[in-house]
Amino acid sequence: MGATTHPPSEVHALLADGSTVAIRRARPDDRGEVLRMHEGMSQEDLRLRFFGVNPLYAREAAARICAPARSGYCALVAVANGRVDGVAEYSVHPAGRDEWPSADIALAVAEGRHGQGIGTLLLEHLVHAARDAGIRTFTADALAENHAVLQVFADLGLRTSRHFEGTEVRCTVHLEEDEHYLSAVDERGRIADVASLYPLLRPHSVVVVGAGRRPGSVGRAVLRNLRAGRFGGRLHAVNPHARAIERTPTYPSVGSLPFTPDLAVLAVPATAVPDTAEECGKLGVRALVVLTAGLDHEQGAALLATCRHYGMRLVGPNCLGIAHTDDTVRLNATFAAHRPLPGRAGIAVQSGGVGIALLERFSRLGIGVSSFVSLGEKYDVSGNDMLQWWESDPGTDLAVLHLESFGNPRAFSRTARRVARSMPVLTVDADRSDAGRRAAASHTAAAATPTMTRQALFTQAGIIATRSIGELVDTAALLRTQPLPAGPRIAVVSNAGGAGVLAADACVEAGLTVPGFDDQLIRELLADLPPGAAAANPVDATPAVTAEQMRACVDRLAADAAVDAVLVVLVPTALATGSGDDPLQALTGASGRRTRPVAAVLLDQDTPVRLLTTPDGPAIPAYAEPQQAARALAHAARYASWRAEPPGSVPPLQEIDLAGAAAVVEEYLAAHPEGGWLDPRACAALLGRYRIPQLPWAWAEDEDAAARAARNLAGPDGRVALKAYWPGLVHKSEQGALRLDLEGEDQVRQAYLDLRTRFGDVMTGALVQPMARRGTELFAGVVRDEVFGPLVLFGLGGTATEVLADHAARLAPLTDRDVHALITSPRCAPLLFGHRGAADAVDLEGLEQLLLRLSRMACDLPQLAEADLNPVVARPDGIVALDVGIRLLPRHAHDPYLRRLR
Repeated sequence: MGATTHPPSEVHALLADGSTVAIRRARPDDRGEVLRMHEGMSQEDLRLRFFGVNPLYAREAAARICAPARSGYCALVAVANGRVDGVAEYSVHPAGRDEWPSADIALAVAEGRHGQGIGTLLLEHLVHAARDAGIRTFTADALAENHAVLQVFADLGLRTSRHFEGTEVRCTVHLEEDEHYLSAVDERGRIADVASLYPLLRPHSVVVVGAGRRPGSVGRAVLRNLRAGRFGGRLHAVNPHARAIERTPTYPSVGSLPFTPDLAVLAVPATAVPDTAEECGKLGVRALVVLTAGLDHEQGAALLATCRHYGMRLVGPNCLGIAHTDDTVRLNATFAAHRPLPGRAGIAVQSGGVGIALLERFSRLGIGVSSFVSLGEKYDVSGNDMLQWWESDPGTDLAVLHLESFGNPRAFSRTARRVARSMPVLTVDADRSDAGRRAAASHTAAAATPTMTRQALFTQAGIIATRSIGELVDTAALLRTQPLPAGPRIAVVSNAGGAGVLAADACVEAGLTVPGFDDQLIRELLADLPPGAAAANPVDATPAVTAEQMRACVDRLAADAAVDAVLVVLVPTALATGSGDDPLQALTGASGRRTRPVAAVLLDQDTPVRLLTTPDGPAIPAYAEPQQAARALAHAARYASWRAEPPGSVPPLQEIDLAGAAAVVEEYLAAHPEGGWLDPRACAALLGRYRIPQLPWAWAEDEDAAARAARNLAGPDGRVALKAYWPGLVHKSEQGALRLDLEGEDQVRQAYLDLRTRFGDVMTGALVQPMARRGTELFAGVVRDEVFGPLVLFGLGGTATEVLADHAARLAPLTDRDVHALITSPRCAPLLFGHRGAADAVDLEGLEQLLLRLSRMACDLPQLAEADLNPVVARPDGIVALDVGIRLLPRHAHDPYLRRLR
């Protein structure tokens, strides 16, 4: 089996210190630089690299590395400021016909550049190129005393073995990607990402370029906000027509500044942005915030290329700015009307209008923000970057995102899943209408709406997805102030029975439960409350309830093991007003911390949500409507449930023939370069490589062959199914291309002739299968989203699958938790577990295996565009796919976890 290398084009990536390098394939014109790098290495490094010191070694290495591209060889270089600072290469070993290739590798880093992660980054990209070429192992020879390179291999995260022979050691690195490797890559990426954002979010110096003399200009507004917020570092401005603006020293150009600022905020015309960015890069600026809107494609490309060349991180363009409220920074580089209130919520948005709304609401509510970034058109810094910043920031314990697009959803999902384990991550799930549903040929593609795909990402990552900004703020108010509920059981208590009923209804509609209380708790509550009270759930404390009685009731409910959260609903009454004993004091006057969350609904409240302060406990969120409180509690309960479960893992699968699957794909695409739907024989071959169970079948191209197949395949009842086929046929039932319950060879012959008469020469043959025994008809499939990657769908199958739309979806790769959620989420799930004793449970382990193997196939084969298994018959004694459609497209592997900048 040959190995074809597809080396990556030039990409930029971050090093451990936050600086940027370009990673690309070595070229012939790199020879001088590669030679310079080797000749600049110390004698000791040369000895360790080449097992000796000889001037010829460096020239031979440069010639080999920079030779024209050739089969079985790949060399990557790391380039910074036009200099080659590292090289990694592999050369493929000869392999047998049925063997996966292996390759020898070598690695070298320039003198003075050790310890910055260049070697590890090169190896990660070399591993990616090797996997794409079908290589499964690397081997590397090193001197046993070369502890540095041995440590690089050990820390890479891949399974590595060593074999010592005298003074040398041979390392074998297995390239299979697993969770340990991905976690190691994640951690290296987090360290580099956070380091790169320090000049942006914690700068020691800032310059505003384009601060106008006119008071209403954007640049001047940013400068004014920086001054008013008492920015903690050096602050200058650039304007060729002024020496001082807003009492700030002003210079005619970036190049004339007396120092190199960490951060430059650009508020210049679109035509001036590329040149201004170039000036900043030449000066050594580390980060840019580009407020300017209206850049055309050429200007935007020039801006990003400049930032990559000089290693500057970029926020924007077309953004509101950034802020960091830490008292040592006091950065307000926005043109918002009001200064953000310091707090512990991190906020990142694409829309400037949404950003202003969130800043205002979080400040007014008293939650405040730790850092704020208006991402704008998101050329560089993204939501993924901000999640990693907040994860590392001790001043942030609540993450809020409003994103209109996802650059790398699978990497974002991994990061969010990790961050959500330590803090809530909230977003608004916008663009939910079915207008986004595209016309699709298969059941799988029709079911995979954009909304379903986004919701799968949010659910798997533990992200709290709200339906509006208001709902997000409501939920944030609860999460920021109250402990997480241990479950969905809500105790409702009110001073007006009707209001309590409304609140109980709202809780049930939000997916919570309002359970009845046991007799002991009811007696205890009635002892606390005035005569006439009702202590069932909801609790009617009556208008006569005093603050002390209400406090005792709430405290008792919040301490009861049968309650997960307490919702207090209060209406103003003449009794409370006349006595001066307001039940609201039960909340505002409470001391100490309750172990369960408490929220309030104040029906006379004129603001949607506010925080009620208490003497020495946490604030209590108070809502104007019961639905607001119920939705916030439901979000908190679901998040707490997700967080309480252990992280899932991708189970290992046995008997996967990846080489055979790749051969099926390669053979089909060689004959059909544009891609298309596999014929039944190729479908069966591909599923067989993954041990996905199928009903036995035979291919027939005339009526006699169909009759013979029926004689061989007929089950105990002698009946078979006949399915016509021609390229592109997807829905056989709708086309009338299916004949069922055929008995005997005569019926099979006649059915074949009928199909041939109906469809003529377009029909290339037919599939003969035994009739499957009765079971629950299910649907399973995969569709590859261009942005999100492969999505696995599961639900009720058969001809009505699209009409009933009883589906669940998860992004691949599936973990054990994802598979369990897929099986239990559809409305048809009770049928699988033996609903009310009507039937035995189906083979759940077999069903899990089918979904896991579909997921694995989608991850292994980037060419897999769709796989449609409908129906899949589930029975207690097994799972089997009756009808299968698979569509391939010519695609190369894209590793969403490979470290690279956008």
